[in-house]
Amino acid sequence: MVSARSHPAPQTALHLSAEKAVTLQTLLECVDLTLLAAMTTAAAREEIFTLTGEILKVSASSLPAALQASMSQEICDELLGLGPLEPLLARDDVTDIMVNGLNHCFIEAGGVLQVVGSRFTSLEHLSNICQRAAAKAGRRVDESSPICDARLADGSRINIIWPPLALDGPILTIRKFRQQPLTLANLTAFGTLSPLVRRLLELAVQSRCNILITGGSGSGKTTLLNALAGYIGEGERVVTCEDAAELRLQHAHTVRLESRPANFEGHGEIGMTALIRNALRMRPDRIVVGEVRGAEALDLLQAMNTGHDGSMGTLHANSSQQALSRLEALAMMGAARIPARTVRQLITGGVDLIIHVGRMADGARKLMQISEVDEFGAGLADMFRLGESQLCATPRLLRRAELCGLLDQLQTLLEDAPCNG
Repeated sequence: MVSARSHPAPQTALHLSAEKAVTLQTLLECVDLTLLAAMTTAAAREEIFTLTGEILKVSASSLPAALQASMSQEICDELLGLGPLEPLLARDDVTDIMVNGLNHCFIEAGGVLQVVGSRFTSLEHLSNICQRAAAKAGRRVDESSPICDARLADGSRINIIWPPLALDGPILTIRKFRQQPLTLANLTAFGTLSPLVRRLLELAVQSRCNILITGGSGSGKTTLLNALAGYIGEGERVVTCEDAAELRLQHAHTVRLESRPANFEGHGEIGMTALIRNALRMRPDRIVVGEVRGAEALDLLQAMNTGHDGSMGTLHANSSQQALSRLEALAMMGAARIPARTVRQLITGGVDLIIHVGRMADGARKLMQISEVDEFGAGLADMFRLGESQLCATPRLLRRAELCGLLDQLQTLLEDAPCNG
C-alpha cells in the first residue's frame, strides 16, 4: 500500500537519489530485460525487489532497512511502471494527475487541486516516463507525433503533449477511474442526488428512456452514466462505443467497442461514427456512447429514432438548454448535408431526458437538473431542479413507464413528491 512506503527525510534525499542511480545502473547491467518482460508484473516486481536487495547488500549500503525497501520499490516503479507517478496512481482518492513540464506536478484529490511538487530528476527522466506511458497504451509520442490520447491497461486515460507544441517540456495528464464503479446508492450517500431523484432515475432507465447526460469537464458525467447502466435489464444486449474505454458497465451482456486512431503512416483510423454504425448491425437493445463529441451525434440520434430505446450518452455542455444546440451542431458536422429542421426533429423524436450535472466550488458533484425534451419542439420541461424537493410528471416518461409496466411505481413516486405547480 502507498501509505506503507517510506519517504526519506530531506537530509538523506540527495544521498538516496545518488545511491538509487548507482543501484539502478548496476541492476540494468545484471538483469535480463527480455526475461523480465516475459514475466507477469507481480513476478517481475518480486524479481527486481530481490535483486535490488542483493545489490544493496553487496555494496554494504548504509541506508536503514526502511529506506532500502523504499528505494527497491522506487526502482521497481522506474523499470515497470511510470516511475515517481506510481504512488499517485495507487492512491484511491486521486482522480487526476497533471504534470506541467519538469517543475510542476498537480493532483486532484477529493475534488480539489493540490500541488505535489516536482517528481522528476531531469527533463530526460520526464520524457522517458511520457514515452513509456504512450508505449504502454500501444502509442508513440515524439516530435513527429506530438499528441497522444490513449488509455492504460487499468482504464486510466492519458494525454501527452510533446514539444514543440508544449513550450515548457512534455505535458502529461492522467485521468484515473475507480476500479469499482460507483452506484446510484453511492452517489446518493455522497450527496450527489437525493433518494427521490435516485428512484426517478432508476425508473427512467428501466422504462427505456433515451438519456443524454450533460455537464462540464470533470463534473461526473461518466460516473453517472456507469451508475445508470446498472439498472439496464439483464435480458438486454448493450453495445458501448467510446474513443477511450472508460465505461465499466456491470452488465452481463455488454459488448465494448473502442475507436482506433490512424497509425504512424496516417492509415487505419476507425472513428466513432463507424463504431456506432457497426453497433447497429450487432443486434443491440441499447447503445451507450461514452462521449458524444463529433459527427457521431447524428448516428446516435438515428439509433434512438429507430427502435434502440434506452440508449444513452454524455455530452459536454454548460446547461440542458445549451446541450440541445450543441447536439444539433455536432449532428450537422458530418459529410451528409441534412437540413437543420430534420436534425431538430431527430433530437426531439429521439432524446427523452437530459440530465445535467455540475461541479461545485468545493469539488462536490451535484445533479443539477433533469429535463424532458418536448417531442413537439417546444423546448424542455423540467422534472427536477437542484434545491427543489418536488418531482414533476412529464408526458414522455409517463408513456414509456406505462409501456414497460412501471406506471404504477412512477405514479406512487410522484405522489410522494408532488409538483408544487
